[in-house]
Amino acid sequence: MTRPDHALIFFSFALLSRLPLRVNHAIGAALGWLVWVVPNRLKQNTLENIARCFVDKDPSWQKSTARASLIETGKALTEAPWLWRAGPKRIQALRQVGENEHLLEEALRSKTGVFLVSPHLGSWEFAGLQAASFGPMTSMYRPPRAHWLDEPIRRARSATGAKLAPADRSGLRMIRDALQTGGIVGLLPDQKPKRGQGIPALFFGQPALTMTLLPKLARQHSARVLFAFAERLPKGQGYRYRCVPTPKDLFNPDVGLATQALNQAIEQLVRQCPNQYVWSYERFGDL
Repeated sequence: MTRPDHALIFFSFALLSRLPLRVNHAIGAALGWLVWVVPNRLKQNTLENIARCFVDKDPSWQKSTARASLIETGKALTEAPWLWRAGPKRIQALRQVGENEHLLEEALRSKTGVFLVSPHLGSWEFAGLQAASFGPMTSMYRPPRAHWLDEPIRRARSATGAKLAPADRSGLRMIRDALQTGGIVGLLPDQKPKRGQGIPALFFGQPALTMTLLPKLARQHSARVLFAFAERLPKGQGYRYRCVPTPKDLFNPDVGLATQALNQAIEQLVRQCPNQYVWSYERFGDL
């Protein structure tokens, strides 16, 4: 039997997926604004992380960026069920001309095995769903803490043909198979890895536990690596990709240099659009 609170969430998902995207984003913005005005841990984390990473910015900039980040995070939450239900044609129609898109096109059409590395910036849901239109795609997937949401999220994220690889040995085999057959592997590089699966590396000048998986696999399989994110445009107008060149040290056998290069590339992306990064995430500490 479905619990009442679960039923309410599924009803909310269904409603959000049927609203115009502009209205959907307005609701998400309202939720983010509510998080901003009510004292809570997410707001505190956001303010602390931005102050830590942008020491050169004045307090008013830090505060306005924190507020904007929470509002954009609210949009990321409400747009997810909309994008899951949109279907390949509507997803494709939302893509607008972006910056350095030739890097995206060249990498995803290479058929040589490529990592699409997109942090929690802009709409990572759109990036994952839209990239699957270029060819077979496998995405690393960490199940939500609410286990009852796992199956519907898996079904929705697979709607455009992507395969989901769990964060275990079976998922690692799926990734290796995808790279060997020239597929695309989607990866969120800024998730805090489990102990033993990452090392400290500087991120905005601050030590952060950083995954070693990407540099190791990219080097082992001579895979291409594309750093990109889908910027969310205002008023539901769609999304545009922004890309940065891949740092050479990402393939360095020295894992310390490789993980530092990984964080530098993520930082380059975030600096392009800091108000759309999820600063509420506890990236620092517990090294």
